Parts: sequence; structure tokens; C-alpha cells
Amino acid sequence: MDIIQLLPDHIANQIAAGEVIQRPASAAKEMIENALDSGASDIKLIVKDSGKTLIQVVDNGCGMSETDSKMSFERHATSKIRNADDLFNIKTMGFRGEAMASMAAIAHIEVSTKLTENELGTRIIIEGSEIKKQESVVCSNGTSISIKNLFYNVPARRKFLKSDKVEKKHIIEEFSRVALSNPEVSFSLIMDNQEYYHLEKSNFRQRIVNIVGKQTNEKLVPVEEETNLVKISGFVGKPEFAKRTRGEQYFFVNGRFIKNYYLNHAVSKAFTDLIAENYHPSYFLNLEIDPKQIDINIHPTKTEIKFEDEKSIYAILRSAIKRSLGQYNIAPTLDFNTEPSLVIPVGNPDRLVKEPKIRVDRNYNPFDSDSKEAISQSHKIYQNNFPEEVQKEITLDSNFESAYYFQIEGTYISSQTENGLIIVHQQRAHQRILYEYFKQNKNVKISSQKLIFPETISLSKKDVSEIEDIKTELNNVGFEIDIKEDCVEIHAVPQQCENENLQKLFDEILKEQEVENSDLKENFSSKLCKTLSNSFSIKSGKRLTQEEMRLLIVELLKCDTPTISPFGLNTYFNIKTEEINKKFNKC
Repeated sequence: MDIIQLLPDHIANQIAAGEVIQRPASAAKEMIENALDSGASDIKLIVKDSGKTLIQVVDNGCGMSETDSKMSFERHATSKIRNADDLFNIKTMGFRGEAMASMAAIAHIEVSTKLTENELGTRIIIEGSEIKKQESVVCSNGTSISIKNLFYNVPARRKFLKSDKVEKKHIIEEFSRVALSNPEVSFSLIMDNQEYYHLEKSNFRQRIVNIVGKQTNEKLVPVEEETNLVKISGFVGKPEFAKRTRGEQYFFVNGRFIKNYYLNHAVSKAFTDLIAENYHPSYFLNLEIDPKQIDINIHPTKTEIKFEDEKSIYAILRSAIKRSLGQYNIAPTLDFNTEPSLVIPVGNPDRLVKEPKIRVDRNYNPFDSDSKEAISQSHKIYQNNFPEEVQKEITLDSNFESAYYFQIEGTYISSQTENGLIIVHQQRAHQRILYEYFKQNKNVKISSQKLIFPETISLSKKDVSEIEDIKTELNNVGFEIDIKEDCVEIHAVPQQCENENLQKLFDEILKEQEVENSDLKENFSSKLCKTLSNSFSIKSGKRLTQEEMRLLIVELLKCDTPTISPFGLNTYFNIKTEEINKKFNKC
């Protein structure tokens, strides 16, 4: 009995939609790319309810005829290729002929389009791959496509979409990628009746500044290199502005955004010894290469491509970036001429050399209580000025008695107990103390300290939007912030925040925001407590006084979970006297 049969077209299109249209952002991307292929110089993206209710793209491109407007929704119908050889000479954004057919299978679509030379245009309404209406209408030159109720007939797919906040973030990212690679085109993004971006035609540098933020201009280092294999142009960020997140990393090959971890490694290698570990450089790089040297037909979303000579491109890219960093005095370069700043002046033999004087406070008594209190106050490692209602009475654990504490390599605190020794990791212990404090008071506004002068943190528009979403949580832990268009103005910080690099701290907070989770807001509260406990904790190498060490151990032992840090690492361990005796008995 024969059991293999052809799938109906509408089912085949729904299956294809699972590969091409993964979420609302995927539909927006495909429609914008089609608008670019039409020769549009002005493109508008309109979104409602993070794309679940409406995604509309309006362009002033060449438009479509009545026949083409209907054919564009047929599967594998395309104007881009005619034979197999054309696959290796693709210069357009789209070519598969799958996107519009896939969207028509899982949404309600309305298209209005008109050729420039025609007086009337065409309007088509499609529901679930079926054309419900087609008529001639009066409309503007170009094309307007509206996708409504995405995944209306595939409830399982709609169920697995993320929260509106996450889907909105993906739409902004897809829009930014296309807008960055086409600065000669005007773009607008309107979300829920508010204009999010309005980008006029500009050069590449100005487009980066308009999308990422005004403060970006001073952070960019130009990169230019042209060889027989590839032409590289664009910018990399200065090392001191490297971030914990990878949000500002863009490769464009022949105007198409791509993801390529091998080339990303080339950029990272160029920044070796210039940025700290776990930090990532920003880059906005265009690669122009012969289409015959690449294969972009390896993934339905076309964000991954194959290079014929990837190793050579890796070497060229790395060298070009290193040369630019050196040329603009960002990185050291080989120079056999004498560097004036390194020249040590010859001493003057007639000059009288004075012996340095050492000042000693002869009234200082290390055993005097007042002196010890003064030292303790001048070396506070954390603010123990919690509100009275959350303070606990300080009591030592029954198994913990000590009159003296000492540090090991500025990292560990050791002291005698009734049964042996306790060794505490000072940073992890402080992380646990701060974490439980922030956690216990997450729903109560924690006292803060005002800054004499407000500090401004420059962020991209997307990052500013994410900070706005968690403003309540930030206020609860002691921050007072004003959110501007492309920056955050900080007026007050938590009392535990002493001399913190606020730009670095907010980068850490934004890194936690990258995690996709439908219940992100609830989980983020815990993640924020972890981030703050890590940032505000004392670091390894910090020298502590006797009183500081004592208080740290006492506060740790009062914690609900004193044995591990918020990151699951041991905070301390005990060495019993029996274990020490065994060590010496073996000798």
C-alpha cells in the first residue's frame, strides 16, 4: 500500500514559515528587504503589539503590477534568479521566493501597490494563503504591505512567542541591522503610534551615531582596507569603551547583515591585550566581496554565509583593525625612533639632592580604642547603615570565637574557631551579605546617597528602552535616574555603591537583560541583586583591618545561606584540628 503523498500547498507553506518566519521580527526583516530590492529611498515600518497585531511596511519603490502582486505570494516565485548559476551572483537581499508565501499562510495580509507609470494600483487581501479580494484602487507609488494577526491559524507557534518586551527588542534589532547597512535610504520605525526612529539619508558614520547614540561618534576608529579579495570599511570602537554585551557588533557583507563567529574571532584577536577578559569590542564593518566568492544560500534566514577563502579574509580583517588601532594611537606600534616621553633627563651635578623626610605620628597608639575606631571608619568595606527594621542583633556563632584575624594574599580571611580554623573568601562572603540585603528589601525603597554632580551614562536607544522597563527595580535598590533620549542621568546611587564605575555597572545590568524569558521581570529582580552584590562587593587584594574582618565574618554567619555566594561558589570552609593533626602525623 502506498503511503507517501504530496503535501497540500497551504501545509507546505506553513512548514516553510516555521523556518523563515520564526517571530514577528523575521516578518519585518523580510518585508523591509523586499522594499530595498524595489529601489525604495524611503521605508517606514509600523508595528503594533510587538508585531502580534500589525506589521506594516510602506515604501516608495518601483511597485508591482497586478499580476506580480498576486504571483509574489506563490511559493518559489521570484524575480531574482532564472537559473542555478544566478545563485552565485546574487546582489539582492531576497531571492528564495519563500517569505511572502510563508507569511500568507500564517497571517492576514493586505497589499496595496502601484507602478510609477500606472494611474491605478492593486489591492489584494489574503487570509491563510487564500486570496479573498483583489481590486484596482487609487494609491501612492510603491508598495504598502500589512501583516495582521501573525500565527492566527498556528496557535502553537503564537503560544511560544516571548513577552511583548522581548519581541519588541528583536524587531528593533532587525530594523537597526537593515538601517545600518543602508545609510543612503531613509527609515522610520513607529511602534504603538510612537515614532521610535526617524533616520534621514546620511553617511555610514552618521547612521551609526543616529542609531546607537550621540556619544558614539567619539568612540569610533575608522577601518579601511582594500585587497583583490575583499574591501573592508567601517569602524571599530575604542578599547576603553568595550562592553560586557555583544550588542554593538555588526558585520555586513555586500550590504547584508551576517553572523560569523570566525570573523568575530579575528576582531577579538586584533584587540588582544587592549581590553579586559570577558569584554567585547564594538564594530560596524562592511565587507565587499565578489558574489561568486561567497554562498549565501545555506540558511533560510540568510544570516549565515560561506566564504570561499575564509582564512585569508580572517587575516586581512585582523591586520586592518590592528593597523587602524595603531594608526590612531590606540594600540602601541613599532617605532625605532626615540620616544621623547621615555627619555630620562640627565641630572644636574650642581643641584643639591635633599634626603626625603619621613613623617611619623608619635602620638599614635595601635592599642588605643579611639585609634582603632578611627582606622575602622576610614576603611569601611561596606555600609552597615541598613534601616533599623532590617538590622539583626550581632551575635557570634557558638562555634566561632576569635581574638585575631589575618588575611592571606588579600583574598582570604582566616581565624581560629573552637574546633580549628575558618577560612573565608572575602569577596564571595561580601557578595552573599549584599545579595541577601538587596533581596530582603527588593519591595522597599532602599536608602540612597545623592551625587554632588549627576553622572550621565551614554546608551543606545535600545538600551535606554530596556533601562526604562526596569526603572522601578532600580529605584527600589537605591538609584535615582532620569531617562533621556540616548542616555541615563544618575542623581543618586545605593549607599553601598562607593566609587563604582557606573558605566560598567549599567553594562552589567544590561547584560542580564539579554536573557530571553517570558517571565523576565520577576526573574530580573533576583539578577539585579546578583549584579549589584558583585559590583559593590570588596575585591580580592583589598586590605582589611581587624574590625572589618570581624564584621564581615559576623554578618556572613547571620545570612540565611552563608555557605555559598549568590553565584553558587563556596564562601568559607572549616579546617578541623583533627585534620591539621593528621597532616603533621604524616610528616
